Amino acid sequence: CALCGELSLTGEVRPVRGALATALGARRCGYRSLLVPVENAPEAALVDEIGVHGIPSLSRIADLLHGRWRPDLAEPPPVPQADEASERPDLSDVRGQDDAKRALEIAAAGGHNLLMIGPPGAGKTMLARRLPGMLPPPSFEEALEVTQVHGAAGIGNGRLATERPFRAPHHTISAQGLVGGGGRPLPGEITLAHRGVLFLDELPEFGRAAVDALRQPLEDGRVTIMRGQRALEFPANAMVVAACNRCPCARAPDRCSCTATELARYLRRLSGPLLDRIDLVCQVEQAAPLELVGERDRRRRSGAVRKRVMAARLRQRRRLAGTRALCNGDMDGRLTRQQVPLDAALTARMLAARDRLELSGRAHDRVLRVARTIADLDRRRALRDSDLDEALSYRLHGMELLAA
Repeated sequence: CALCGELSLTGEVRPVRGALATALGARRCGYRSLLVPVENAPEAALVDEIGVHGIPSLSRIADLLHGRWRPDLAEPPPVPQADEASERPDLSDVRGQDDAKRALEIAAAGGHNLLMIGPPGAGKTMLARRLPGMLPPPSFEEALEVTQVHGAAGIGNGRLATERPFRAPHHTISAQGLVGGGGRPLPGEITLAHRGVLFLDELPEFGRAAVDALRQPLEDGRVTIMRGQRALEFPANAMVVAACNRCPCARAPDRCSCTATELARYLRRLSGPLLDRIDLVCQVEQAAPLELVGERDRRRRSGAVRKRVMAARLRQRRRLAGTRALCNGDMDGRLTRQQVPLDAALTARMLAARDRLELSGRAHDRVLRVARTIADLDRRRALRDSDLDEALSYRLHGMELLAA
């Protein structure tokens, strides 16, 4: 047996954080049963192949050891039914913005990072908040990871996660709050968004130190924190969706009053290394009046997009079986070269684009991953010129916007 918990002065076993993590660790170590505080028993029972028993007090442990009492096996909490889940906002609520919706669908299908640039009120935040409804539900193992993280952070409800997390921290957050740490290290927002979405609204307003702290998690999918002689590792595989204005005044180009110095200072807040890790950059303009009063686009409903995204993700899982990657956005450079082969014509096209856009090696690989996702959405095995051109257009268009 293994026991996790804290004892009060009266001998009562108090609930603790991280019961699911304890159960997973006990299973890895070969334990066959686990004693936990009775309040934590349903959460720990989510882990199969190990018997979980809830213990209410220290006296009950003595009774158990002397054979006078035997607790029942704990049962996992029921999975919430569809009518228990809150209704998700639908993509069709956003009028117009076809280019941004296309970029959002590609990002969801491949697990890619996205930056939206446009004036206030154009719909950037609305689009970002509809992304979770477009993502496929987490697999059982992914749900266990999300539940484990939230339980360790003390924000879980003990039930198995059924939806991917969506975190939207305020721009005043510190680097420690964003990536984790502290005297007693706790997970940050990037870890709380693990297997889900981290939304950074008004990206230039975030502290430079906080934004730059995301560089390593975005590359490795985990956060490593050193404390004394120990290295703590938190999972941090999340999609990053960011939004910003073109300039500080956020007015239309013909009414912009920003000087060149103010614009340069504003753009310097956008970390170059972070932008290099953004796969898709799109412009979000104000919708035309006719689009605002028009009918909803049923093809762009979240449910319809979700079906296309799930089909694309299924192709990726089959292709990436046997690797650590679950989607195209998870691939590293070596896996990208293996899974996205280019013929002579596409290679020449990519080389020309790389010279013209001055793409780094990282950016080159990210363009290939986006092109692979576009082909997956179209149910094709081989890449076409159009896939590569569309992937490059998001990067080219976005960089031109930032340089304007």
